[in-house]
Amino acid sequence: MADLVDSMLDLMRRLPPTHVEENVSALVQMCPDYADDLLGSVDQPLKVMTDKATGKDYLVCDYNRDGESYRSPWSNEYDPPLEDGTVPSSKLRKLEIAANEAFDTYREMYYEGGVSSVFLWDLDDGGFAGVVLLKKILTPAAPGEPSGSWDSIHVFEAAERGRQAHYKLTSTIMLQMVDRGAREGAKDAAPEGTRAGEVSLSGSMTRQTEQDWPLQDQTSHITNTGRMIEEMEIKMRNLLQEVYFGKTRDVVFDLRSVDDLEKQRRQRELQKELVGFIKR
Repeated sequence: MADLVDSMLDLMRRLPPTHVEENVSALVQMCPDYADDLLGSVDQPLKVMTDKATGKDYLVCDYNRDGESYRSPWSNEYDPPLEDGTVPSSKLRKLEIAANEAFDTYREMYYEGGVSSVFLWDLDDGGFAGVVLLKKILTPAAPGEPSGSWDSIHVFEAAERGRQAHYKLTSTIMLQMVDRGAREGAKDAAPEGTRAGEVSLSGSMTRQTEQDWPLQDQTSHITNTGRMIEEMEIKMRNLLQEVYFGKTRDVVFDLRSVDDLEKQRRQRELQKELVGFIKR
């Protein structure tokens, strides 16, 4: 069993991230007995559902799934309905409601749109765990404009130790971007029915951290995890911008210069003259 699951996970790491949903579905059809192990180990883009009782949108993933049904954080009900579905204890449910309200504000501040959901569950050792989900989709306003999506999955465990709590946080960000724009004149050379200059970037990044924070009451868990998630998202966003997109830009510029060669030659000659004046 372990060897087969490891082989499927190894295969998923080598397949294009843009087709992760199709690839996971194909593997589940091939090995249905290991569907839970695969779905619990592979991060997929979050999907949006609407709570029929409240009319609010929420996100679905493996953490709020029970069989083929998904639990809403707003009404605490499963869709499709499930009589014996797993739900948090009454005490944890109150904290879950407050956490959803808090991270809904966080979503509006940082994402200016999108959807957020928080799900909590009890652990056997007396602590609890949870997941904070955030998703933002960029829909092109006109044909040819960029499109993309940002998915954040923050899974954490909380263990109370007197007046402190120890938190373990695992954060995954999945990013997809497609730029279908084409330079003027380039479309004439493209095959009919296609667009020249289309660029697609996608991938995921995972980081982990552990921290201890003071605990005054149950609502402190929301403040503490919120601070950790905020810091982690800022760090990961900076990594994406500086390392990954910076490297992509360098590669593109090495392949195709924006300026013409004659302009670059004149700039180099000017630099040499300036260096010569400085040495004098």
